[in-house]
Amino acid sequence: MPDFTHRLAQPHDLEALRTVMHRAIAQLQHGFLTPEQVAASHRVMGLDTQLIADQTYFLVEDDAGTIAGCGGWSFRATLYGGDASIVAREPQRLDPARDAAKIRAMYTDPAFTRRGIGSRVLGLCENAARAAGFARAEMMATMAGVPLYEACGYVQVEPILSAPIGSIRVPLVRMEKSL
Repeated sequence: MPDFTHRLAQPHDLEALRTVMHRAIAQLQHGFLTPEQVAASHRVMGLDTQLIADQTYFLVEDDAGTIAGCGGWSFRATLYGGDASIVAREPQRLDPARDAAKIRAMYTDPAFTRRGIGSRVLGLCENAARAAGFARAEMMATMAGVPLYEACGYVQVEPILSAPIGSIRVPLVRMEKSL
């Protein structure tokens, strides 16, 4: 079993992070989405590089430096979506006394599933958001992520469908948790 470490992602990690995300979307959504929805998911999900600029995006890597998983949190209003997604950005800052921190862009490389990577990344995000004064967190979960998030104390608030990508809409679930 490799040892895993974590750190904040840096701009030089972008290519490797995008590879992990592509693999996770392509391989881990099956069983939850149709093949057409999996293909469309690449236009809905992804990395918002603002998270790296804000230093709120974590990665977990093995002792060889391979990224096993990644995820972040945000003090900005954008709930989900990446640089190349169809989702509009909302960069305004949140008020920790009133607003929920946003848990964003959680991915585990398919080669590292079932090893606690997702829970570890989520815990790092929640602890950082709590340290920044947030008492609640919310996220837009993929269907494949819902079981993990429920096991970590998140509750489903609202199911939604993405904006159409061609004629395909991707099901998502807004979830939240008190920190």
